[in-house]
Amino acid sequence: PRSGDAKGGLPLISPGFNPPKADFRGFKGAKPLCIDAVSISDSPMAKVRMNPLPLAYRIKKEIGLDVILHITCRDRNLIGLQSDLLAAYALGIENILALTGDPPSVGDYPYATVYEVTSKGLIEIVQRLNQGVDGLGNPLAEPTGFWVGVAGNGTPEDLDQELTRLKVKLKAGAGFIITQPVFDLTSFRKFLGRIKPFKIPVFAGIMPLTSLRQAEYLENEVPGIKIPMAIKNELKRAVGNETKVGIAITRDLINQLKDLVNGICLMLPKAKYQLLAEILGK
Repeated sequence: PRSGDAKGGLPLISPGFNPPKADFRGFKGAKPLCIDAVSISDSPMAKVRMNPLPLAYRIKKEIGLDVILHITCRDRNLIGLQSDLLAAYALGIENILALTGDPPSVGDYPYATVYEVTSKGLIEIVQRLNQGVDGLGNPLAEPTGFWVGVAGNGTPEDLDQELTRLKVKLKAGAGFIITQPVFDLTSFRKFLGRIKPFKIPVFAGIMPLTSLRQAEYLENEVPGIKIPMAIKNELKRAVGNETKVGIAITRDLINQLKDLVNGICLMLPKAKYQLLAEILGK
């Protein structure tokens, strides 16, 4: 998202995009849907995916959409992190989501890790680059102009603990929050009430559910996601019609959230781009 838009309270729709092992041609229909930005993941769930940087550049150049580039600390040392950040800025990419990264233990290579810094350290690196110096204080040819955000759990089991984590990241220089997929609006409203004094843009993550099996997988395998029984019961009753019901659930969530947050980040399951038009009613 453009920082000026979000800071001004303009709702945005930003579809979450997991880089495939192939290309992104199926995503080219997004621009006519009035999408403001594309959120591009960095090997989520610690599984091998194409590097998000060239994909972000192609989406911005060939499709004309702004991008939010995810950068994780899991796979890069301090040199690699700064090199990728400088490359991103040289390619015109200014929106960064700083992430520690899903632990390798949940992915295909459980012993492959670097982790020299966490997301807090990455935010601090970005802020130094914005000041015109690298991590050691060496001057750059010119300062970068990144707007860096962080991930947050909008429906945590321990809200105080989650807010403590976010305060550390905001103090380091984070400028916006994108939440994990939101399904429990009661819990999420409590989160928004507690985060309001921080005066930081919040983008609610929304993931369309297309089957009961998907809902159960998310709840059991993805840390931090809880799905209300009412939603699971709706999907259970919709055997043979689950996608249609899931889209209706998603649209209802968006309608209830759009006046409460600065934007919506749609997280599409398995590159199901066709869901965009159905969800957004285009």
